[in-house]
Parts: sequence; C-alpha cells; structure tokens
Amino acid sequence: MTTQAVASLQAEVNKLRHELQTLKVGGESSSLAGETLYVGQYLVERLAQLGVTKMFGVPGDFNLGFLDFVEDHPKIDWVGNCNELNAAYAADGYARVHDGKLGVLTTTFGVGELSAMNGIAGAFSEHVPVLHIVGVPSTGQQKAKPMLHHTLGDGRFDAYYKVAQEITISQATLTSKENAAAEIDRVITDCLVLARPVYLMLPTDLAYERIPSARLKTPLNTQPPENDPDVENFVLDEIVKLVDEAQNDVIILVDACAIRHGVKNEVKELYERTGYPVYAAPMGKTAVDESYERYGGIYVGSISHDAIKEKVENAKLILSIGALKSDFNTGNFTYHIPVTRTVEFHSDHTRVQFAGFPGIGMKRLLPKLTQRLQPFKEGAVGLEVGKYIPEIPKEDTDEITQTYLWPRVGKFFKSNDVIVAETGTSSFGILDIPLPAGATFLSQILWGSIGWTVGSTLGAAYAAQDRGLGRTILFIGDGSLQLTVQELSVMIHRGLKPIIFVLNNSGYTIERYLHGMDRKYNDINNWRWTKLLETFGGEEGKTVKSYQVRTKQELSDLLDDQTFDSAEVIQLVEMIMPQKDAPRALKVQAELSGKSNRYAAEILTETVRLK
Repeated sequence: MTTQAVASLQAEVNKLRHELQTLKVGGESSSLAGETLYVGQYLVERLAQLGVTKMFGVPGDFNLGFLDFVEDHPKIDWVGNCNELNAAYAADGYARVHDGKLGVLTTTFGVGELSAMNGIAGAFSEHVPVLHIVGVPSTGQQKAKPMLHHTLGDGRFDAYYKVAQEITISQATLTSKENAAAEIDRVITDCLVLARPVYLMLPTDLAYERIPSARLKTPLNTQPPENDPDVENFVLDEIVKLVDEAQNDVIILVDACAIRHGVKNEVKELYERTGYPVYAAPMGKTAVDESYERYGGIYVGSISHDAIKEKVENAKLILSIGALKSDFNTGNFTYHIPVTRTVEFHSDHTRVQFAGFPGIGMKRLLPKLTQRLQPFKEGAVGLEVGKYIPEIPKEDTDEITQTYLWPRVGKFFKSNDVIVAETGTSSFGILDIPLPAGATFLSQILWGSIGWTVGSTLGAAYAAQDRGLGRTILFIGDGSLQLTVQELSVMIHRGLKPIIFVLNNSGYTIERYLHGMDRKYNDINNWRWTKLLETFGGEEGKTVKSYQVRTKQELSDLLDDQTFDSAEVIQLVEMIMPQKDAPRALKVQAELSGKSNRYAAEILTETVRLK
C-alpha cells in the first residue's frame, strides 16, 4: 500500500472516530429518562445551544406547525423574508459575519425550497455553513403519494431531496422519532465541521412526535478531527526544511477558506509571530488585519499591482492558506506561483509541493507550524513588504468616477464596520482599498449571483448586532438591486440601519465589459431610487433617509456629515455615475474572461465546421 493510500485511510479513520464522538450520548441520568419534548422543539433547542439567534424564511403550510416552536422560543427570532431566495441569501450573510455559527432558513416543500436553492448553491460554492430546514408532507402522505399541491403530480416526493443532494454536503429526511434527534445532530455537525450547507426534511407529523430530551445534555462536537500525529510531524518537518532552504524569502497568502473554516486567529498568530509578509486573495479580504504593518495587499495574479505581484511571485516559498482558485479570484487563472514553491493548507488536507496529505487539517496544524517557524522571525522581519497604497486622484471632471469613489469611501470606513460589495464594479473597485482593523468584508466572488448582497446585508446586519460590531454598509449597482430589492422592506420593518450606496450607472456595467457594451440587453429601467425606502414603508426624514449625489463634492460632503456617519436610521444614497466607467481590475478581468469566452466560441465553431 502506498504512503498516499495509508494517509487517506488514516484520515478516514480519524473522521469516523470524530463522528462516533459526536453521536455518543453520555451522562444520561435517570432523572432525565422520563423528560420528553417535541422533535421540532429539539431542533430549535439545538440551534439555540449553538448560538443561533435568527431564523430566516417564508411561512408555508408544511412548515407552519414547526414555526410555532420557533416563535415561542425565547432565544431565536423568526425573520420572515419577502421570498425564499432572499432568505437563503440572508442566512448566508448571517453565517459569514457570525464567526463559528451557522445560518438557518426554513422553507416549505417544493415551491419554497426550490426558490431558495440558488442561494444554497452559492453557500455550497463558497463554503458557508447554512442549515436549510424544509417543512414537508407527513410521513403517511409520503408513503401514500397522493397528488398533493407543491408536488410534481407524479408521486415523486423525493424529487427535491435529490436536487438538494447536489448542492449540500449532508442531508437527512426524518422518517421516525427513534432516529430523529441523531439525524438532526448529524447534519448540523456536518454543517459546522465541513462549513457547507446541509438539508433537513421535517415532516408535519414528525415535528410533533415526542422524544427524550436527554441527548441535549451532550454538546455537539463541532471541532475538526484530530490529525494523525506521525503524519503531522512529518509534514511539519518537510515545511521547515523548505523554509530553511528558502533562506527566509517566504510569504503567506491567505484566502477564503481561512475565514470559512475558522482559522483567522491561527493565521494571525502565524504571521505575527513569524514576521513573514502576508497577502490575501480577493475572497480572503479581511482574513488578515489590513492595518497590520506587514500586510502587503490583494494578490490577483496578473491583475495585481506591480509591487504586490513582484513580491508574491518572486518569493522562494509561498505558504498558501485556504485557497479557492476560481477565475475571478486568481485573475482568470494567472497565478504565477509554481507548485514547487508552494505549501497549501486546507481544512481537510495539506499539500507540500507535489505531495498530498489527506486528513491533515490546517486548524490543528497551523499552531504547531507557528511554534516551529518562530525562530526564523529575526530574518523574516528584514524582508521588505511590497505595498500598493491608493490615493484619491485629482481629476478634471466633477463626475463621481470609479477611480475617485473607492479611495474616497475608504476614508469613510471605521474599525469593525461590515462592508458588503455586490458582484461587479463594487466588488472589484473595493479590493485595493485597505479596510480598518476589525472590518469584515463580504462579497460573492465565486458564485457571483447578482442581487445576493441585499439579502446578505440583512443577515449580516443581524450578525453584526449580535457581535457588537459597527455599521453595515452595502455597495450595489442599480441593476443588481432590482433583482432582490424587496428585502429593504424587511430591514425597515425590523429596524435595521444599514447604509446602502446605489451605484446608478444605467445598467449592467460588468456585463457591458464582458460583452455587448452598447447592447440593449444590458440596459435597465431607471427607478426613482430615493423613493424606495418610503415606498417600502419608511417615513422619510424620520425612520429612513435618502440622498442623491451627482458630483465628487456632493459625495464628499455627505461622507463628512456626522449625522450620516452615525447611521441612526437606514439610509440610501443614489450615486449618479458614468455608464461606461469601471474599476481597473474589472476591465482587466473582463478582457481576460472575454478572451476565454471567444476561445470557447471559436472551438465550437470549428467543431461545427468539421462536422
């Protein structure tokens, strides 16, 4: 048996041990043996134990009975959304900001759950722990298979479950009260340990079956499995050898999974105690304290600024933590960091150059690596850190340009702000802007579903409240906002106070740069943006405030206004911007993506011609 096969087998053994420890129920006293509660109550109580304070979703006839348990629970608040897609986005945003917690949404069978699945797929793609609870017909109806509403009319009551299997990491369909608690615990544990969405079918009758409560006395084990000590020590030795050979010319590159899999603290300890320069990929923005003196900026392959690109690509060794190497995250796959100079750390494996070590997860490995590398600090701190520091440009035009906007709003941000940027000009424009210490950045760079940020801002604002963070600030284009705008009404209704910057550039600017600059399909109808908050139930000037700015001076004056800055009510700012203006990084990325798309089209044309 090869070393690789042995390592894989050992990793699976460790995983099974972890699952056994998770499912084991110990210490059940006889005094608890007779205590029971409903299955629905058990589920809600488990979530409360894990620190969940909000559940998002839309009521439907197959989940209404369960929602009584939610509404009656003193620690979990039901947040009704305008539609299930927005609810999924909200659960996603909540989980991203609420470190170590899962987002939860509840929908009804068929029509509700299918509406949410785009949001669930995005959470799967970007490693976000979301529990999707689906209220479904009773166990008896599922066996008899009548032609119920919300079904496909053909007796397939498992059709949506099969869909969910493709976009969730773990699933459970509760069929009896005997295993209901164990199944609930299993999928919730998978959700948190694997940082991916999970799916739970809760039949109407089973929600009201009584089960023993004793299992709740055993907390869920949500820590990652232990690493095999022998393999782990071997990996550490190999990394230390590479660091020694690199003669301290080492950099750390941090990406999204460092955030999703809960190793931000371990990463901070690594870069502070070793002194190595540290950089981040776009999806890893704010995984590193961007005010840290040895933080160099965002590396995006060939799109990177020269000082960053040179430092990262010329390093003799790159310690890559939590990488997700998607096209938009790597400058259309233009990373120039060869495998021979790279060590990759992931949640469930480690790669040292060409060698893979399954089951050696970064959560437990990084602290030990920090101890081993700390003696190298004296040499490491002498390494220069390549930085790009954006400045507010002096331009001849009064228009609010992309070049001006992002350095200017960078001066507006405060420590502990939660900043959400929509796919497009916002997510590309803000990348190079250093954010203050404690700031949290949210963007959906891999899945890229436009409109995601509106629901996500709702969930993020709630999580920020729970954690005692600062303002929640959204940047979104006029096209994207039209997809999911209804959730503004929920924010108003619930008394949330985000600041919403609407970049009104008359349509889909990112699409224009990808293809069809002057095509009508990239145009949209111009709404009366400053009337939106009032339309959705706010009282202008009292419970909501709306602004329109057309010039640099108007924007700057607003950002300097103390009342606006304090964010005492929900605020919307419509910024009138040039239609065909875009951030530098977006233009370069669009050009690279366009070449790829044309190449694919040419191959297709050539194939047809050959036929």
